[in-house]
Order: sequence, then structure tokens, then C-alpha cells
Amino acid sequence: MRVVAGSHRGRTLQAPPGLSVRPTSERTREAVFNILAHARWSPDDRSPLLEARVLDAFCGSGALGFEALSRGAASCLFLDRNQAALDCVRQNAAALDEDSRVTILRADATKPPPGRVPFTLAFLDPPYGETLLEPALTALAAHHWFAPGAIVVVEAENRDPFTRPNLFEPLDERRYRYTTVRFLRFGRETPYTIEP
Repeated sequence: MRVVAGSHRGRTLQAPPGLSVRPTSERTREAVFNILAHARWSPDDRSPLLEARVLDAFCGSGALGFEALSRGAASCLFLDRNQAALDCVRQNAAALDEDSRVTILRADATKPPPGRVPFTLAFLDPPYGETLLEPALTALAAHHWFAPGAIVVVEAENRDPFTRPNLFEPLDERRYRYTTVRFLRFGRETPYTIEP
């Protein structure tokens, strides 16, 4: 598995051992990042990648976050509840000399701690077949992880059901073999808060 483009183009990424982590394929990653590179979804028509504060939730190997850093993002927080995945991310960050721009957090994206700095670009690629996308989107929004107008890229198996939370505006949707990738915008000016 390699970084597709940018400052780390062609560099190899390690994947966690076992079958529980399913990295996004290089072809799908290239397609997703080409869309982001040319998207004009912000008020100033800049790509959402440039200087982005990135969240890579259900990060696995960290391939999506490292691809974003390679292509102009400012920083990335890698979030996963699997310690083996986070150990792998730490190894990849060291190999790419990206420790200074990387934060690693062990947590459940469906039950996250309060957000400290809202993210402008987020990737959510949970395990297929576990219907984790909607709970994670809602919980992360409720705990202030997304900046107003943040672009959120979610990946799911084609046959997995998905109901978009009304806090998010649909921007685009693409299918790549067995995978559906949706591009959403967090649309609330005032962050959503869970009622006590």
C-alpha cells in the first residue's frame, strides 16, 4: 500500500496485522482525492485539502489521513479503538517523518470525547456491515468535532444501508466496485448539541 500523490508520493504504508482492517484501495483513494483536489465547495473556491485540519476516524492504517497530509493538509488526528491500528499509524507517521503534524487518539467514534479543535475535513471509513456511519456522524457532530462547513467523506459497502443525518448536506456520491463514497458538508452554523 502506497501514498498515491503529493509530497509522500510512492512511499509505502504499513497495514495492521489481521483481517479486521480493510484499507481503502489505492484506486479508490486516488479517485476520492482527485475529487477533493478539484472541489470548489468552500466560499473562496479553494480545495478543502489545503491547510485542512483533518480527522481520520476508524483510521486503520491511516492511509486516508496520510494521503491528505501528503496533498497539503496542515494536520491530522487519527482516531480508532483498535490499538494495533494506532500502533501502525504511529509507525507510518515516523517512517514519513510526520510526527509533528499527527495526533493519535484511542477512542470510539460512536462515543467520542468532547472535541478540542473542530476539523475542516474528515474521513469516516468504518468496518463494513456494522452500521456505524450514522451513529458516528451524529456523535462527532454532537461533541463539536466538525467546524461549520466541514467536508466529511464517508465510505461504506454498496449494500450497507445509509441514512444521512440532517445535520449534513449531500455534495456528491460515487461508486467504486463494492464501495460507495459520499461527500457531505456539515451544514449547521451553530454546532449541534445533545440535550442533557
